[in-house]
Parts: sequence; structure tokens; C-alpha cells
Amino acid sequence: MAPRLQLEKAAWRWAETVRPEEVSQEHIETAYRIWLEPCIRGVCRRNCKGNPNCLVGIGEHIWLGEIDENSFHNIDDPNCERRKKNSFVGLTNLGATCYVNTFLQVWFLNLELRQALYLCPSTCSDYMLGDGIQEEKDYEPQTICEHLQYLFALLQNSNRRYIDPSGFVKALGLDTGQQQDAQEFSKLFMSLLEDTLSKQKNPDVRNIVQQQFCGEYAYVTVCNQCGRESKLLSKFYELELNIQGHKQLTDCISEFLKEEKLEGDNRYFCENCQSKQNATRKIRLLSLPCTLNLQLMRFVFDRQTGHKKKLNTYIGFSEILDMEPYVEHKAEPSKSQTRKPKCGKGTHCSRNAYMLVYRLQTQEKPNTTVQVPAFLQELVDRDNSKFEEWCIEMAEMRKQSVDKGKAKHEEVKELYQRLPAGAEPYEFVSLEWLQKWLDESTPTKPIDNHACLCSHDKLHPDKISIMKRISEYAADIFYSRYGGGPRLTVKALCKECVVERCRILRLKNQLNEDYKTVNNLLKAAVKGSDGFWVGKSSLRSWRQLALEQLDEQDGDAEQSNGKMNGSTLNKDESKEERKEEEELNFNEDILCPHGELCISENERRLVSKEAWSKLQQYFPKAPEFPSYKECCSQCKILEREGEENEALHKMIANEQKTSLPNLFQDKNRPCLSNWPEDTDVLYIVSQFFVEEWRKFVRKPTRCSPVSSVGNSALLCPHGGLMFTFASMTKEDSKLIALIWPSEWQMIQKLFVVDHVIKITRIEVGDVNPSETQYISEPKLCPECREGLLCQQQRDLREYTQATIYVHKVVDNKKVMKDSAPELNVSSSETEEDKEEAKPDGEKDPDFNQSNGGTKRQKISHQNYIAYQKQVIRRSMRHRKVRGEKALLVSANQTLKELKIQIMHAFSVAPFDQNLSIDGKILSDDCATLGTLGVIPESVILLKADEPIADYAAMDDVMQVCMPEEGFKGTGLLGH
Repeated sequence: MAPRLQLEKAAWRWAETVRPEEVSQEHIETAYRIWLEPCIRGVCRRNCKGNPNCLVGIGEHIWLGEIDENSFHNIDDPNCERRKKNSFVGLTNLGATCYVNTFLQVWFLNLELRQALYLCPSTCSDYMLGDGIQEEKDYEPQTICEHLQYLFALLQNSNRRYIDPSGFVKALGLDTGQQQDAQEFSKLFMSLLEDTLSKQKNPDVRNIVQQQFCGEYAYVTVCNQCGRESKLLSKFYELELNIQGHKQLTDCISEFLKEEKLEGDNRYFCENCQSKQNATRKIRLLSLPCTLNLQLMRFVFDRQTGHKKKLNTYIGFSEILDMEPYVEHKAEPSKSQTRKPKCGKGTHCSRNAYMLVYRLQTQEKPNTTVQVPAFLQELVDRDNSKFEEWCIEMAEMRKQSVDKGKAKHEEVKELYQRLPAGAEPYEFVSLEWLQKWLDESTPTKPIDNHACLCSHDKLHPDKISIMKRISEYAADIFYSRYGGGPRLTVKALCKECVVERCRILRLKNQLNEDYKTVNNLLKAAVKGSDGFWVGKSSLRSWRQLALEQLDEQDGDAEQSNGKMNGSTLNKDESKEERKEEEELNFNEDILCPHGELCISENERRLVSKEAWSKLQQYFPKAPEFPSYKECCSQCKILEREGEENEALHKMIANEQKTSLPNLFQDKNRPCLSNWPEDTDVLYIVSQFFVEEWRKFVRKPTRCSPVSSVGNSALLCPHGGLMFTFASMTKEDSKLIALIWPSEWQMIQKLFVVDHVIKITRIEVGDVNPSETQYISEPKLCPECREGLLCQQQRDLREYTQATIYVHKVVDNKKVMKDSAPELNVSSSETEEDKEEAKPDGEKDPDFNQSNGGTKRQKISHQNYIAYQKQVIRRSMRHRKVRGEKALLVSANQTLKELKIQIMHAFSVAPFDQNLSIDGKILSDDCATLGTLGVIPESVILLKADEPIADYAAMDDVMQVCMPEEGFKGTGLLGH
């Protein structure tokens, strides 16, 4: 700040000698230049910040020189969306639908399946009018087959580079934002398609799924004793291959077909031998389908944990798969090497592939063309026409943008050279407007200079740094083309603001001198009774307060009747208003609440008459207190009363602490779950009463005495007890305090008791040992107790913006330790440190501490629950531990929405999250947190699936996944 002050002092040197009426135009222009760095080196390579004469680096570089036409628009070439010759058509990924798109392309490339679907009857005839299509209505397929027909026709003959499969996905009821198992989708959809086509009359259509995808194998069991062979024939649509421990596809197939020995307890019952015998069992491939689907079992089920496990091992496979050695088991394939698969020509290796599709090669020349039916081709032609119209529209928009850009280019090249003002007449224009004029992405709006005006409707000195000085010639063109205003010529420089700045500057210089003078005066002792009382805090900060006052006077012009900076002052103004409300003015720090001189001499100091006179020049409205001024009489009375009250409170606290030592120290307290043998009666008070009483006894000078017990808070409106004996031993034990009979007698003497609550133990029956019963006075009110429980359950299911905690589990051994941190955290805090300070004036509606508190207050369930929350909020507060984060949730949000929050907090994808609470797995993504039992302050355990990097360690390291709902509720399951 020092260099800037020196610059200001040098530039405003004339202000110390020139009177306001002598300020000339030259002075005004000099004043407007004091904050600027003049650009005098000719061509500037950057914009000189704050210099209105510098017109470099404001956005002009994109318009100077030759410009590519593409810079005039942000519209992609529509031809980029056009299908290239002899290329395939893609499918739009709608979010998480890549598995759907993959199979659509696979099925489309199956020419036999495509041809069969084209032969299916269609309801498209209802959409036709005569020989054409209804132009005003879009075609909407009604069945799955019609969706496939339309998609395949577009994939075959569309002019687009890619098409949108959303109609097909919507018809199946799939969630576009949820990852799904691709293998499961394949099985379910093929089953659905087979069932749909089975109703067709044409056998080529009806049996297409079996013809293309169905093969046959047999389970063959051979008795080792008699050699009898037993076969069980079965059809298959895919082969599920185990990949664990393998590196080549051929190894996986060999394991699928390998012999299994049936021995010991697993022996085979041979019908020929009529006894259990050792045997061998294997799968024998009898026939392969035209399209062979090989499912690589990357997800396997662990029966011990009930979870899926994902395997990320590399698998090598060739583009051509020779299955002849495997059919009928004519020969055994050689085992592959154990090293990492090498991917040569015609071979591949992948750690992510989960399905391989092979087509049967035949000697016959394949038919590579499938004719699109006429009705489908008409639909495709119509879509192509729409696409061509769109291309023409986009091209026209590009052309318009280019034409507009070229015109703007010529305008900028013409005007930018004429922008500098030089010695000719000039005007000021907003830098922001000039930058927007040079920005080709936004349309140019009228010039608006109102934000730069002072309260005198002229150019504010502080705003000169965000203005640019341009020639009158350029200004005339700008205003004629774009309009706006007001125009700011040299006459717009404000003389009044310059004069005010001169005055403020002189005062600041004088302040520096006066500050030294006052400091010297404060060093001398005050003689006689001529001194004045000044607050010590005010003396320490008076120079800063005076500077702030001068700055406020200087900033008053910035208000400009609401014109300054538009609405941008609101934030700063609100801050200043709050600051003024919180801070005291000069010498107000020695005012008492009654507006008189405070009684504490430690907060004030006596200064000389000369020092006070100097200070009063800067703070003429400051409260004045001569040395002979008496302190506030009311404060003196209150001080005496306060001292007496403190002494009385200390005496009361000491007496009560002595009378109830065990209650104060919480020692030897009775317990309902382990009823003491030496008494048959225990009394009950609210825990809130005990905590408030202990707080008073510890700090009697800060707290008011507790005068009444206030047991009405524990009773219902009918006077019945709100607790059962069982609940008082468990969940409600934090709300009550048990009192010995001897303590109760003392409590009745020390406090006003509104209601007596006690529990009596009695022995009934003659059987030895006799049955023990517990009776409460007053008795339990069943209706209110049930209503309370219902209300509690509703509150737990209807909360909004409550805090829960998510704990990421790294080691299973840490689960118990981290989920119950209260067992591990030492309690070194004192009781008073744990207590929350209650705001002044806060009163519990159900707890009366006044002497007249014996009158019973009626309470509702809602009031009781509010009391309950107030009492237990400290004991129930959760302590965060390492690896745990707090999230704000509501009861009505779904588990899926919570997973998204967890994803942002822990960077774990939703499908990799395993969530549990109190040992219960949370798996229903559509269920709300309320129905899942997630209540405020709950701790949810998160176990994240981690990818496996080393395939060699696959047997030891696996990725755990949570159970999935899969395609439940979709059209694949008949819904």
C-alpha cells in the first residue's frame, strides 16, 4: 500500500495548496490520471491494466489479420453427422446402455435373424395412408419385433452416422442410468424374442432363434465297474466358461469339457450294477449353433459370502476358433503355455471381455444382402429426408454466422484503427462493452455507461480504470449503430469529486500530524480536574476509526443515488451494515447499558483537555465525560445486587452440593436392570433436571439456581407415566435419573416438587422364589405411550436434511472398532466441557424453575419428543472417526440417490458400493432411506469393490459386489 500512497501524494501535491475554487480543467484531468500507468512505448503487447489509453489486449486479436471462416460459428459441419460410404451406422449411448447397443449390433450383423425379423407381420399398415405415410405423425413401433425391424432398417439404410435406440430401450423398461449384467440381458432378451416369435406361422421366422443360437450337448456318465454309458441330452444357447486360472480361451473350453471323477460320497448309482460305483462324467458337444455365444464367467457367485466376485484376468482368443476337436470329443486340444498371452496377428487378449460371439464358416458363399421391406424402407426414407432437411438448416445457419462474422470482421478492422483518441476530441466508453463488442459469441447490446457515474451524474474518478478513451469519430459510429448512453466527453469529468478528494487527502495528511501530537500529549500526566475520560479501546484504534470515517466520506459518492455499479454494491453494503452494527463508535466503549459512564475504571483512561480537543475534531459526536463526571448510579446499585446474588448463589450451591454429594458426582447410582437389594422403592426425576442442577452447582455465579424438579415433563396430558419399566432399563434410560429414598427426602426439602414419580418392587405368590413385580406411581398411560411410539417412528421416517455418517471399511477387523468408536475414545473432557451453552432467554416449556412451578403443565406428544431430543442430544451425538464422512440426507430420498452422494464423497461408483447398516445389507436402490431404517445419526458401512491388477493373484484377491436387483420390473421379465 505504501507505493500507492506515495504515488497519490506526488500526483496530488497541488491539492495541498490549491483552494477548491481554483481547481482547473487541467487539475481535473491530472486527478483522473493519477492511478494509471501511461502507455507511452508505442505498440503495447498486453493490456495496461487500469489505463484508459491502452487499447491492446481487449479482444481485438481474433479479428486482426486473415481469419478462418470456422471461427465465425460454433456449429459443427452437418456432413460430419452423415454416414460414410461402406461404413456401419452407430447407436447413441443413452447413459449406461452400452450393453444394449453391443447386442443390437451383434444381432443386426446376423443376416438370418435380420431377414426373419423383416418377414414378421407389422402393424405399420395402420400407420400407412394409401400408398404413403402420415407426414404429420411419427411412427411408433408397438411390439419388440417392430422395434427391432425399425432399428435394423435404420442401421442398414440410414444416412445418419448414428441413430437413437431410446424407443427400444423405453419399450423394454430399462433404466438408462443403471449398469446391468450384459450376459443376463442377452439370456433374458433371447428368451423373450424366442417366445414372441414362437407365435408366428412362418417356420423360418418361428424357429430362427433355435436355428441360429441353439446347440446340443449331452451329460455322459460312464460306470467304471461295468462300462455302462448314461446320456442326458440338453440344448444350450451359450456356453458358460470358467476363466479363473486360465489365460487362453481354448483352456476354458477344455475345462468345460473335461472329465469329472465321481468317487467316495459322490459315487454314481449305476442301474446296471444296481449299486453305487465309481464313475466319470463329462459334457459331450453334439452340435454347434450357427452363432456360438461364449460367456466368460467374470462374475462368479460365492456361496459362503452370498456375494458376486469379479475376475479381471487376461484371456487370449483368436478371430477364428476351430471347434472340431471339441465336438464329439474326437481329440483332445493341447494345453496352452502358462505365460501371459501374446496377441499376434488374428489374435486378441482382454481382461474386460465377458462374451465372445463366433459365426459358423461354411463352404457355401454367404448371402451378404438382406432386402429391407418396402414399408420399412419408406420409414427409413422419411427419416433420411428429415436428416437432409436438418443438414440444410445447419448449413444455412453456418452460412449466416459466417456472413455475420465477415461483416463484423470488416467493421472491427475499420474501427479499431480509429479507436485511439490522440489529440483530437475524445469520449469514454466502458471497457466491458468494448470487450463484448469484440466477442463474436455474444450479440452487441446498446452502450450503458450508467454504472460508471458518480452521484453528480458524471464520470466517477474510481471508474476511470474500467473505461477506455476513444476518438469522437469512433464514438459517433458506435452510438449511431448500437445506441445507448450517456455519452461521456471531457466535460463528463467530475469537478465536485476531484474537490472532495482534495479535501479528504488534506485531512489524511493532517491526521498523520495529529496522531503524533496526540501520542505526545498522552505521555504527559493529567493535572487537576481538567481531564476527560476516554475508552482504552478507542484510544488504541482512534486513528483507524478516523481513516475509516474519511474513507466513508470518500465513498459516499460511490452510492450515487443507487446508480453506482448497478446492483454490485449490495454485497459490500450488507457487509458494511453488519460491521457498523457490531462495532462501537469512538468512546462508546465506556458507555454502560443506560447510556452513562461505566463503573469499571479498568476500561477507561483520563486524557488532557488538549488531547481531547484534538480527538473531538475527528469525532464531534463522541460521548463526552469530564473527569468530574460521576459513574452511572443504576449500575452501582446493580453491581451491589449482583455481588449479593453471587454470594447467595454460592451459598445455595454449596449447601445443595453438601446435601446431595452422590447425585452431584454421579456415584453409587441405583439401576433398574440390577435392582439394589437394600430398597424396595426408587424415585425418578428427569435427567434434564439433574444436568441443569449440576451446571448451577459447578458455576453458581454464571447460572441461576434450580428451584423445581419439573417432573411434569415425564408425564402425559392425562397424568400417566410415559415410560414402561422395560423402556426405562434400555432406550429411555438416558431420559431419567433414579433417586435413593434418602436422596428424595432431601430433594423435597431443597426443591419444589410438582409430581412424585416412584417405582415399587413387590413379591407376589407363595412359590419359592416368588415372582417379582414392579409398579409405578403414577401408572403407565397405554394410549399416550402408544401414540408417543408412533410419533417417534413417524419422525424417524419423515426427517429432512439430517446428518448420517458413511464409514468406508478397508479391513474387516476394523469394522467393530470403527463402528463403535465410543468404546475406544477416552473421555478426558470434563462434564462442563461436554455441555452445550444454552442461549440466553431459552426456556423449556415443560420445565419450570421458578418458585411458582408447582402448577402442572399439559404437554402434547410433539412437545414431549422435543423435550426428549433436548435431553439426549448430547449423549447421542456421534463422534466421527477416520475414514468417515458426514452427509445430509432426507428420509424420502432413495438409496440410489444416496449412492450418488457417496460417489461424490468417496469417488466410488454406485455399482461398486456395498452398503450395510447394523449388519443389514442395503440393496434396494428404489427404496427410500426411511423405509430402509436409515435414521438421523446412523452409521452406514461402505465396502468398495476394488479392481484386481495382478491376474496371477486371482485365487487370493477378488472383488466383492453387492447383490443386484438385475432386470426386475422391466419388460424382459414380462412386466
